[in-house]
Amino acid sequence: MKNQDMRRRIAHAAARILAENGAPDYGSAKRKAARQLGAPDSGSLPDNQQVEDALRSYQSLFQADETRSLLRLLRQTAIEYMEQLAAFDPHLTGSVLNGTAGPHADINLQLFTDDQKEVEFLLMQLTTPYQSGEHRPADNGGMVYPRYLINDPRAPVDLIVYPAAELRNMKRLQADGSPRRLRLPQVRELP
Repeated sequence: MKNQDMRRRIAHAAARILAENGAPDYGSAKRKAARQLGAPDSGSLPDNQQVEDALRSYQSLFQADETRSLLRLLRQTAIEYMEQLAAFDPHLTGSVLNGTAGPHADINLQLFTDDQKEVEFLLMQLTTPYQSGEHRPADNGGMVYPRYLINDPRAPVDLIVYPAAELRNMKRLQADGSPRRLRLPQVRELP
């Protein structure tokens, strides 16, 4: 029972850190919150779903109007990029999809194509600067995928390019039953 209480406290402290300071990810926010609360080991860390639930609660209590307008802007920006990248089967993921995006959020898009070089050719035609790199998922046996970060002034747009067949192997739902990614038509229907 004591461990559950500490998990709840860490989840709420991590949510505050994410909402106010824009920690880079849930893991670092949880670790920082645990240090602030004096939790000595990682056995008390909540899972990401607990942090996301606490973040939703925090945003609805303290940042409802600003979260709603920011989310609208980020989703509209995502739609614009998804339209430009339509040939590469773009999917929206992350905090812009699940509604927990804060002022430091980036827009996460996954692209699925067998012609990965064409993505960079298209990016070269855009007027917005970008950087290229690699994405190495921790749970994918050493696979490496191209990654591009578009420096849009509204919000950074993080693109990861996967082979088209990879989509079949990816999980479709989050632990809470919500979708992990949506295509452009479904993103247009989001509030």
